[in-house]
Amino acid sequence: MSNTKTNGLYKNLGEVPLSRFHLKVTAMTFGANFSDGFALGIISGVLPAISSQMHLDGFWQGMIASSALIGLFFGSLCLGRVGDIIGRQRVYVLNFALIAAASVAQFWAPNIEVLFVLRLLIGFGLGADYAVGPTLLSEFAPRKHRGLMLASLTVLWTVGYVVANVLSTYANTGPDAWRWLLASGVIPAAIVLIVRIGTPESPGWLISKGRIDEARAIVRKHLNAELDPAEYEIAPGSGNYRDLFSKKMWKRTAFGSLFYSAQVLPYFAIYTFVPTILAGLKIDDADLQNLVINLFLLAGGVVGLWFVQRMPRRAFTIWTFWILAVSLAALGAMANMPALFIMVPFAIYTFVMSGASNITQVYPPELFPTEIRASGVGFVNAVSRIASAVGTFFLPLSLAAWGIPLSMFWLAGVLALGAVVTIAWAPETRQEHLV
Repeated sequence: MSNTKTNGLYKNLGEVPLSRFHLKVTAMTFGANFSDGFALGIISGVLPAISSQMHLDGFWQGMIASSALIGLFFGSLCLGRVGDIIGRQRVYVLNFALIAAASVAQFWAPNIEVLFVLRLLIGFGLGADYAVGPTLLSEFAPRKHRGLMLASLTVLWTVGYVVANVLSTYANTGPDAWRWLLASGVIPAAIVLIVRIGTPESPGWLISKGRIDEARAIVRKHLNAELDPAEYEIAPGSGNYRDLFSKKMWKRTAFGSLFYSAQVLPYFAIYTFVPTILAGLKIDDADLQNLVINLFLLAGGVVGLWFVQRMPRRAFTIWTFWILAVSLAALGAMANMPALFIMVPFAIYTFVMSGASNITQVYPPELFPTEIRASGVGFVNAVSRIASAVGTFFLPLSLAAWGIPLSMFWLAGVLALGAVVTIAWAPETRQEHLV
């Protein structure tokens, strides 16, 4: 397929110049990532208050901490496939109606079981966006800017996560403050829902369904460009879910699932229980240290954008995995040292993990062809959320049974496994066209 403009026609959607519309779609997807980071980050700070008020044991603490992640699994798995069948746009808009309703309903949760169900529903809606949001954005994005546009989603996720952490640390001032904090997630969710109304369908998806005229009309209206439909091979049908595990695709599906899982399992486990870990390390003024960690999260995410834009996908992923594994192993080995020394590997891990997380929005959409892209991204996200939920559930048990050193060592092992999987199976996708 040619990548140039001929006779006024763009032969590939990825070659259309960057426009205000590209930035608008990116901004609309930003909102979802902010909401996701906020929803998952807020629970860390309010969990002690919920546990005290509702007398939660270790089992229910783990279940509430992992509830949204469990919902993310089902939402990504189910609604990613729906996005390939009926289109990206409807899922992209309607999932936030569910998120907004469930978020505000948390204020009136009468017991832990109802709160668990509501957070499952929030996770279910967010799971849909994990599958469809990056997919829709990747199918609009110009190839040379795609990495930066997709990676920036994770930075906004981190902003939402940090905002939630700061609020839950400094605004958690009364016995029912946790209700207000959880329900405040309705604000970003409602804003996202409103601004997404009127979002056009993905031209790439329309092309894969043979709906050429509709695709050209959208590109003409929103991008002020013309496509040459003769350059596209139209995939018959909607793509088959089992194609993800075909001889041609299984390695990409396996790599996407395992690399994403290896990265997010330690991330969610550690940052959900940061107060517990800091207390176990006997660090004075844990609130201040938690704030410093959040600043490192923000800085790492922003700096990571530069590396994602300029480094090959494989090299970026391999190097960050090894740095993260060494950092956690060092944290485990130094667990009994003074706080000043302990915070060095913790800060390095936080900074690099935040930057490394940018690739999780970039790699998955680039692994799959248009006709099964949302299904593939949904499946990869679903598997990673199983890992996140498992890590979040088992870390408090691990800390209680083995202490911080051994807990950090096995988490470092997960990251090392991610590096090995990347070396063995990761394709280089930086230059691939997505339509």
